[in-house]
Parts: sequence; C-alpha cells; structure tokens
Amino acid sequence: MKIKGLRWWIIALIGLATVINYVDRTAFGVMWPEMGKDLGMDEADYAVMLNVFMVTYAAGKFLSGKLYDQIGTRLGFTVSIVVWSLSAVFHAFARGLVSLSIVRGFLGLGEAGNWPGAVKSNGEWFPVKERAIAQGIFNAGASLGSVIAPAFIAVLYSSFGWRTTFIILGGIGLLWVIPWLFVNKTTPENHSWITEEERALILNDRIKKTSAVNNSKEKGLSVAQILKFKEAWGVLVTRFFIEPIWWLFVGWMPIYLNSKYGFSIEQIGATLWISYLGGMAGSILGGWFCGKLMQTKTVDTARKIVITIGASLIFLGLLGIILLVKGNDPMMFIYIVGVVLFGFQFAIGNIQTISSDLFSGPSVGTLAGLAGTIAAVSVIIMNWLIPKITVESYTPAFILIAVLAPLAVVSLYVLIPKIKPVELEN
Repeated sequence: MKIKGLRWWIIALIGLATVINYVDRTAFGVMWPEMGKDLGMDEADYAVMLNVFMVTYAAGKFLSGKLYDQIGTRLGFTVSIVVWSLSAVFHAFARGLVSLSIVRGFLGLGEAGNWPGAVKSNGEWFPVKERAIAQGIFNAGASLGSVIAPAFIAVLYSSFGWRTTFIILGGIGLLWVIPWLFVNKTTPENHSWITEEERALILNDRIKKTSAVNNSKEKGLSVAQILKFKEAWGVLVTRFFIEPIWWLFVGWMPIYLNSKYGFSIEQIGATLWISYLGGMAGSILGGWFCGKLMQTKTVDTARKIVITIGASLIFLGLLGIILLVKGNDPMMFIYIVGVVLFGFQFAIGNIQTISSDLFSGPSVGTLAGLAGTIAAVSVIIMNWLIPKITVESYTPAFILIAVLAPLAVVSLYVLIPKIKPVELEN
C-alpha cells in the first residue's frame, strides 16, 4: 500500500496532538475560578501552579529533545502523550497544593516533548522549503486547541464538573496513540507506505544539506559542541525573549478576564476563542508566506522577513492594548489580543524551524529541546513577576512584553547573520 503525501498525514497527527496538548493545559486556567474555590486556593497558589508546570516543562523540553534523538520521534511522541494524558487524568484526584503540584509537574514534563519532537519530525519528513508551512500546521494546533478549549471545557464542566472533565481530556490523549503508531511506522527511508517520488523529494533535499555541512555520516553533537556556534545562541536568546508573550495570555488571560471584568467560566469559554483564532491564522499564514518567499529569496531572507513582520504586529498590538483598551470594554481587549497572537504565531514557527536550518539529524532535537528549556525559563521569570507588578493594573505586564518583541528580532539578526547550515569540523 502506498499513500500519496504521507508526510502531510504525519504532520496532521502531530497537529492533532498539539490540539490535545493545548486543550489539556488550558483546562486548568479556564476552570481555576471554581477549582480554586473547591480546593481552598487563591491567585498566589495559581501562580505557584503555573511555575511548577513551567519548571518541569523547561526540564522536559531539554530531556525530551535528547530522548527523541535517542529513540526517535515515533516512540518519543508516544512517551510524551501517555505521560501528559495520565497526568491530566490524575488532576481529578488532587486535594490541595501538594497533590496538584505533583500532577501539574508531570503534565509539564510530558507536554514539553511535543515541541522538540515536532521540529525533529519536520526535519525528517519535509524538505527545507516546506518546513515553515509544516511547522505552521503544527503550531496552528496550539492555537486551534486554545480556540476549542474554552468552549469545550465550559461544556464539559457544566455537564460533569471539573474533576470528570480532566478524566475525559486525559482519555482523549491516550486514544491518539493508536493512529500515531499505525501511520508513523518508521522514518521516510524505510516506510513501506511512502511513494518513491515523495521519498526522493525528502531525501534528496536532506542529502544536499548533509553534504553542505561535510557530515555524510551524521552523529549527534553534544550540548557543549552545539553551544560553540554563535548561531545556536541566536536560537536560544530569540526564544528567551519572545516566549513570554504567548504565555502571558495563555496563563493569565482567563484570570485577567475573571478579575477585571467578572467573566464566569461560561463567559470565558464564549469569548477567549476569538483571540486564539488570530493565533491559528498566524500559524498557517506565517508558514505559507515564508514558503512563497523562498521561491524567489534565500532561506535567511525569507525567515527574517516573516519573523520581523510577526514581531512588529506583536509590538503594535500591545501598544494598542496599553493605549486604546478602556476598563469597560473587554471585547476590544479580546480583539487586539487576537492581533498580538497572530503576530506571535506568524513569527514563532519560523523561529522554531531555524534549529533544522542550522543543524541536521540527531543534533536538531537537542538544540530544539534546549531552546524550549531556555524559553520556559523566561516564562517562569515572567510568572514570578506578574503577581508583583500587576497589583494595581496589568499595564506594567503589557509594557514589559511589548519590549521583548524587538529584543527578539535584534538577537536574531545579531547572532545569526545568515540562516544556513553551520560549518562543522571534520
């Protein structure tokens, strides 16, 4: 049996896993107003929970990157989603700060693997010119999950309560493993379902890249070896600056809408999806636009144009929130956040893909995982700061992350003068 476009089936399944990933993590924020009351916890406890998740998420990015390089994307994704799905189920049995911290920690550890796994899989299954759109499809899963999650969770919560909702969500993740293991049997070199045309498209591009780095027999680089390259630091620093922008809204927007505008769980579910719809559109369009640019421009030029446009939209959107949103107009806030998230997702897919532009083979997962860890550290810092700087207003938080967007772009241009395969020593 041969399947045309098998690589698109692979990325579609990864995109679906990302939808599940974001539904599972969004459930906590959406249902927190009621969970907090039931468990006798307050907003300070919520901040602790966010950082427990992010600490293990940070560790999980690096550890899973190394794991995927060792056991491959097929088994790596299986391990990740089983861990986070079981953790979601065990949320139902939490009784307080300690037990909830444990299950949140394991959720972060499992969910972290989704990102380095996707970058590595795209490097295996897609030629260079298609990687941005593949990453865009994958990242669209994050936005789609965020679009679906508020309304879906509100319905489940209204019908079953928050404990049973977590059990249902975990069960959905475990079911995903079945089609994944069935379709993703092995790599493109050996997959019996791939057509010869598709195999040649993928491998010819990869062979050309391998030749470019004078590394015909690829062996994964150590972290120390990777960090000898200025370009690797460019990936890390850019991710450090840009990541908190997304997570401010993912982690704190439900709380902000509840505390500032008095939104209930049902109201959050009815409106929050609008902002994430912008993020979903940005994921797809950022990848598509980069692919179009590559028809006439170099990888370096195309990626940097798209990333610069995305960062500009982030900055302008945050200025709009600071200057235009009034205290009694929550929908204006929702719409402008949609612009910010569009800009973020327009840019981030191309930033994440740079790991596979610079390195190949086993080194990609290591760098992508390390970048994810560094990004998570910056989010931990932000989560620690938010309760301290938002006592009177969230405006200081919006100003802070507005500054991060141009810093990310400057880091990219300074540390990665040209996006191309690095020159490895023989």
